[in-house]
Order: sequence, then C-alpha cells, then structure tokens
Amino acid sequence: MRVLFAGVPGIGHLFPLVPLARAVRALGHEVAVASMDGGEPVAAAGLPYLPLAPGVDWSTEVRAAGRTERPDLLRRVVETNAADREAFVPLAAHVNSLVADAAVELAARWRPDLVVYDYQFPVALLAASTLGVPAVQHDLGFVRTPRLRKLMLDEMAETFARHGVDPLPEPADTLDIAPPSMAGTERYGRLLRPVAYNGEGALPEPLAAPARRPRVAVTLGTVPPRTDGLTRIERVIDAAAGLDADFVLATGDLDLATLAALPDNVHAYGWVPWRALLDTCAAAVHHGGSGTALAALDAGIPQLALPDGSDRFINADAVRERGAGLSAGAEEIGPALLERLLTDTAPARAAREVSAEIAAMPGPDEVAARLVDLAG
Repeated sequence: MRVLFAGVPGIGHLFPLVPLARAVRALGHEVAVASMDGGEPVAAAGLPYLPLAPGVDWSTEVRAAGRTERPDLLRRVVETNAADREAFVPLAAHVNSLVADAAVELAARWRPDLVVYDYQFPVALLAASTLGVPAVQHDLGFVRTPRLRKLMLDEMAETFARHGVDPLPEPADTLDIAPPSMAGTERYGRLLRPVAYNGEGALPEPLAAPARRPRVAVTLGTVPPRTDGLTRIERVIDAAAGLDADFVLATGDLDLATLAALPDNVHAYGWVPWRALLDTCAAAVHHGGSGTALAALDAGIPQLALPDGSDRFINADAVRERGAGLSAGAEEIGPALLERLLTDTAPARAAREVSAEIAAMPGPDEVAARLVDLAG
C-alpha cells in the first residue's frame, strides 16, 4: 500500500506528520511526503520527499491572492499578523487552487491508496478524490477546523468542479492531536497522540548533564524570529538576569549578534532537539506555536506563551485556560512573571495532568493500523 502525506511547506505543518508517516512505513507500507518549495527539511526525517509545483512560493502567493482577489481579507490578515484565521484560510485556499493541477498530476503519477494531509492543504483532498481513494485530514493543534475547512473548500469549489469533483467532498476521517481536556466543546474525528519530531541528534553535552538549578527552555519557533525581530527575546533575557535559574536559548539561526552580552545564566545554543531539551527543564518560554506548546505539555512542565499572530493566540489561550501555563504580551515580560512561572505550583500540577492525558491518547502505531484498515 502507498500512503501520501502532504502539507503546507513549513516545519510547523510537516514535522507533525512525521511520526504517523514513520508508523505507517513500519507496518511495511510505502510512504512519501509532498509539499511546495520550503518543505524540503522534512526529508531529513528519512522520508521520500516529492516536490510539488517547484517555483511556487506559498507566502508570496498568499499575499498575491490577497492583493488581487480578496484585499478585504488581506487587510484583516495584516492587521492581526494572520491571527484572524477566518480571513487567512480563504487566501490559503487560493494557493491550493494555484497548485491543483500539479497536485492532481503528482497523485496520478505516484498512485497513493490513501492520502493524509495538513488541514491547510486541502488540494490533497482534491487529488485523492480524483483517484477515488480516501483522504484523512491531520489537524495541528488546538485550532478547531470544521468551519475553517468549509471556508477553504467553498473558496475552492470551482477548482474541485474543474477536476470533476462535485459536490465538495469531506475527508474520510480527521485526526485531532489536541488533548481532550483542551479541545473545548467542539469534538470530532479520531484522537492521535501528539509525538514531537524536532529533527535528529542528541543534546549538546552541557545540556545533557543534570541541571544544577532550574533550567528554562526558550524558543521563538521557526517563523516569528524572521518576522518579529528580537523584541521579545531581549525582554526575556533582561528579565532572566538575576533569577536563580538557567535559561537556554534554542533560537535556531536567529542572529543574536546585535544583543548585548548575555547574563551569566542565559546560554545561546542555536538549534537543539526541543522535546529532548524539555526533559531537562523545569519550564519553557515560547512563541505559542502548537507543536512547541504540545511538547511542553507532553513533558509535563509549565510554560509561558508569548503569542503574536497566526494560530498562536489560540494555542496560548488553550494552555492558559487549562491552567497549564501562562500567556503574556511582550510588554508584560519581567522578572516577576518568570519567577511566577518557576514557583507557582498550580500550572506545574496542571501540566502533569495533561501529560498523563496525552500518554493515554492513541499513539501513531495504533492510528496507523486503523488508517491502513480504512484504505484497505
């Protein structure tokens, strides 16, 4: 059996697909991952990568769709830094339509028996429909997707009809990786335990050694550092100075050269395996990305989310409302906030509760077997 995984070309969209793809392959089936320019890093997971519509840039085309097709939506997206998801996803649908011919052709060439796709990439649902094979939607976190899926499919109705798919299809199933106690009242689909994939490799030796005092992991993810500058990281560094804890900056390739000398208890490490780092930490500070937040919940440690756009406010709100962490704006960052993160026992207790809940969710191996049965 062949199973095609597909998603938006971003680490936050493709890396969550990796554990399930590996589980399907472990059952003896052939898998591949398809995405647009920028999706190539997923190949480091050892999965075959199929480039889709080379030369078409996702972000560029989202903006172009807003300028030429829906300037009203683009205005809302810009004003909220894409936090207005009901404005963003119709623009994303236009990019899906742009690559529809390429997606259908790729699927016809590779001939999958099942397609699993990131919810923002319903062009994969179209490709599956043209082949008459089931497609399963893979959600990415705390965003509730049924209404967003309808908005995207409605925007793509002409594209589906042009390829002979009418009426609009629904996925055969939806995989929900949000812990049930954090999913709100809108429940649907099949649960899938969120398993972090952050690339291969071990922690640097100083981080692998037991911490002598509380350690806090700090990241701004893969997208925000390129768009939002250093304001929040500077505030975290300033607030950390003088606290009885060590702060590890897992900031990837973010250029910290313009910052002043780091305090003695703040250490920059670039890229490190985030989930492995969390196992050595007492708390985490991050941008509010869904995978980042879910990894901290899985580790059972409290977290401080500093959201600034996209789905990050939704993720931060879910953590705060569950009591498993704090959420703040950049202007609220200070020593007292970090001290509370480290000393308040209530978020730590709630985080451990959610960790146990995640452990009880069906894992990739179990879900992979069910998906194979669905396609069989």
